[in-house]
Amino acid sequence: MTNHLPSKDLLLEACTGTVALPHPLLQAAYELASLHEAWHAADPEALAEIDCTRARLIHDIDRWIAQELPRPYAAAALHTETVGMVIDRIAHFSVDAYTALSSPASECRLHYAWKRLAELSLAYADLSHDLTARTRRIPDYTTPQPEDRQHQQI
Repeated sequence: MTNHLPSKDLLLEACTGTVALPHPLLQAAYELASLHEAWHAADPEALAEIDCTRARLIHDIDRWIAQELPRPYAAAALHTETVGMVIDRIAHFSVDAYTALSSPASECRLHYAWKRLAELSLAYADLSHDLTARTRRIPDYTTPQPEDRQHQQI
C-alpha cells in the first residue's frame, strides 16, 4: 500500500496541464479537467460521451483509493462524497476559474470562481489527511450517472 495522496497543489497543477509526478490521481485530474474544458465547447451529441468518460475516471479514482489507502477505523466519520467525485469537482471548478479569467465576467463572479476552487482544494487537503489517518471513510456507492450532470454557469 502506498498511502500517498497527492497534495492539493499538485492536484491543482494537474488540472492546468502540469502532471509533476507519475501518480494515477494526478493523471486522472488532468484528464477530468480536459473533459470539463471540452464539455464547454462540445456539441450536444458529444456531451453524453464526455460525461461517460468522466464517470469512468471517477470510478477509476475510487477503485484506486479502495486498493491503496488503509481501511478507516470503525468509528471513522463518513464523508459525503467519494474522492473521485471531489477530484472531478476540483477539475470542474479549476476550468471555470481559469475560464473566468479570460471572459468578461464581473469581478464578483471572478472572485466567486476562485474562492470556490480554493475552498474545495482546502477541503480535499483535509479529506486526504483524514483518509490517510484513517479517521474518515468515504461512501461506497456508484458514481453519478451522466444524466445527473449539471454544469454550473459562472
